[in-house]
Amino acid sequence: MRIHRRIHRILSYYESDNPGTKANLARILTHGRLANTGKLVILPVDQGFEHGPARSFAPNPEGYDPHYHYQLAIDAGLNAFAAPLGLLEAGADTFAGAIPTILKVNSSNSHATTKDQAITGSVGDALRLGCSAIGFTIYPGSDDCFSMMEEIREMAEEAKAVGLAVVIWSYPRGGNLSKEGETAIDVTAYAAHMAALLGAHIIKVKPPTAHIEQEEARKVYEKQGIDVSTLSARISHVMQSAFAGRRLVVFSGGGAKDTDSLLQEIRDLRDGGASGSIIGRNSFQRPKEEALALLESIVNIYRSRD
Repeated sequence: MRIHRRIHRILSYYESDNPGTKANLARILTHGRLANTGKLVILPVDQGFEHGPARSFAPNPEGYDPHYHYQLAIDAGLNAFAAPLGLLEAGADTFAGAIPTILKVNSSNSHATTKDQAITGSVGDALRLGCSAIGFTIYPGSDDCFSMMEEIREMAEEAKAVGLAVVIWSYPRGGNLSKEGETAIDVTAYAAHMAALLGAHIIKVKPPTAHIEQEEARKVYEKQGIDVSTLSARISHVMQSAFAGRRLVVFSGGGAKDTDSLLQEIRDLRDGGASGSIIGRNSFQRPKEEALALLESIVNIYRSRD
């Protein structure tokens, strides 16, 4: 496939990376129905680790089968499929080369009492499985955030050295953050910026609310007149915080939403300049035909603006 000049422009933002890493980023950006648009829609299926199998897959029992998720991402024409080690291994041969994959290399579970994640995959695993990238979660604000940052620094160095891209899930929680503060605009923008500073090629954060958590940040937002009145304005600010849009930022779909609410949120993300969406439960918990129709609508929203 011919690579559009907009993809060359995005790749130019990653000035220190080797041809292998840029090639893997290009594979993600040139795959599926959003190929060469500079936009991304990714299917993540790490919820079984995070929330348990019944909470994740009982609403649509086909989801217990790893092949189902591979095929859903392929049939929907998505850019990539992200999952933990065992799930990717369960379909690695059947779907080899069919869609770019992202190995989620750390994970938590709903029994844990700390805001931390265990290392559950390696750069070697990602290479063995033919992945284009590794994915890693950090929890800015948690008591364990510094060790998580040190872990991804080491893994990112290793991944980039062998030509893999790095995706960071940056989810503030723990410490002094309130529950409302986890998705506050100042906290979300800060989380995106930290992921960029840690060397992420692609950053995943949650759509921010208008709440401002930190009092010192509030003073700056008010003094500088930073617009946080609409979701699209807040998305624009998050993109600005990710090196003035020089890093790809995708936004999670979060918990279950009705279709109209979700699609309106996607329009707001698009209008704010988001790089795309990473949609898990809101897609794979629906019957397949409904999931495909939803994902088609999401892709079409991002296609409507070059």
